Amino acid sequence: MDACQQIAGDFLKQTFINGLDLSEIFYLEAVKPLLEQHYPNLTYSAGLLGAGSEILGFDTEQSTDHDWGPRLMLFLREEDHAKLKQELNQLFRTKLPREVRGYPTNFAQPKVGSTYLELTDEPEINHRIGIYPISGFFKQLLRFDPEDEIQPADWVKIPAYNLLMATAGRVFWDGLERLQPIRENLSTYPRDVWCYLLAAQWSRIGEEEAFMGRTGQVGDELGSRLVAGRLVNDLMRLCFLMERRYPPYIKWYGSAFAQLDCAAELRPILLDVLAADGWQAREKPLAEAYECVMRMHNELNLTEYLEPTVRPFHDRPFVVTDAGRFAAAIYAKIVDEAVLALPRLGSIDQFVDSTDALHYLGLFEEFYA
Repeated sequence: MDACQQIAGDFLKQTFINGLDLSEIFYLEAVKPLLEQHYPNLTYSAGLLGAGSEILGFDTEQSTDHDWGPRLMLFLREEDHAKLKQELNQLFRTKLPREVRGYPTNFAQPKVGSTYLELTDEPEINHRIGIYPISGFFKQLLRFDPEDEIQPADWVKIPAYNLLMATAGRVFWDGLERLQPIRENLSTYPRDVWCYLLAAQWSRIGEEEAFMGRTGQVGDELGSRLVAGRLVNDLMRLCFLMERRYPPYIKWYGSAFAQLDCAAELRPILLDVLAADGWQAREKPLAEAYECVMRMHNELNLTEYLEPTVRPFHDRPFVVTDAGRFAAAIYAKIVDEAVLALPRLGSIDQFVDSTDALHYLGLFEEFYA
């Protein structure tokens, strides 16, 4: 058993505290008192956002084995960050308590692999308090300044998960009075950008909705299952958009979907799609899922009423939504010229699904130029 696994095993012997709560306790019991004592006039904001399972509230005891523990972000004015970052870092390295609620505040950094919690007798603690200029943090995460006017292209040239990282988690203190307004400004797409993305998602469904049956018809059960899985994924993404929620990356995609309002009805149906043997058996729950989502569209009152029933794909024996009619009806409601000028591709993560590629946020800017 390596040290990382041993530490996780030790934590399992005590009451688990979810990461957001632990980090808020860390702020209140350790970080805030130090700042009040040594920098009583410093104006700052503090919270936990960005990457990490605990940001989304999905961390468990298993999460304690790497990159997890009492941590937070400290946001400063740009001029204070330039003057005080090194001083604050040293303050935390030398003055933080060694543990909070039984969890070490020191993060061991192996030569290879992720950090993990470890008690230390060293004079300095390797803490995980990120110290940022507030605008710089969001510019790095989003490639635009959310305190400036956000253009339609800004919204769609970054993955939805980056917007989720900016708006999930928790703010512990907003002395700057900038952190909460930034997060509220990023909390949902503007109406016409939202319509643009909805139309693009319906178009994705329209591209493949006839293929689940067609592949099955020629005896390609593996291909039929693959198409069904892709359609389930696209329907789930459409539901996130309809409920104006940013989806997480794939590890927590299903967990986050289960929290949507539509999940109580739709999730069992989608599970039936994925479990069915044979394309005809698969088509029945898929048609149910289609009709559920079409009804959801009508409940949005974005367009004129569209008949929420499946229909044959031309004269072939496969039922579809005829998704293009939804895409066209939604797109017709867009009035913002800057949105209309965007290519009809949708956001970057509607046409790219490589995790590595999506990390290079500037890679696809030419599409939205």
